[in-house]
Amino acid sequence: MPKLLVVEDNEMNRTMLVRRLKRLGFEIVEAENGRDAVAAVHQHRPDLVLMDMNLPSVDGWTATRTLKSDVCTAATPVIALTAHAMSADRERAVAVGCDDYVTKPIDLPRLLAIIETLLPTRHEDDDQ
Repeated sequence: MPKLLVVEDNEMNRTMLVRRLKRLGFEIVEAENGRDAVAAVHQHRPDLVLMDMNLPSVDGWTATRTLKSDVCTAATPVIALTAHAMSADRERAVAVGCDDYVTKPIDLPRLLAIIETLLPTRHEDDDQ
């Protein structure tokens, strides 16, 4: 099953999302801030990152820009998770390298559809 990195500083939000994703069979790695997220991507090589954009230490905007500017991590899809629902926020997320954008509270069916679209196809071969 695909490995996802969930980056969220709010423990309650992170726990709820992680629990729901694990129930669906995803392998989950967690980080609480952007600095830890960048390190976790290098260490765990997740298939996709769910990145809260408002984080302590290093925010999600900066962490995503860092990941997308590194040849070793640039291909890892990043979905922005944010309470900001304005079109300018979506444009900013795309500008820093996010592959898609989901507003909070998270609509799980919509998030799952986006994850399915962005996941690398190699997992289809794992089932054979």
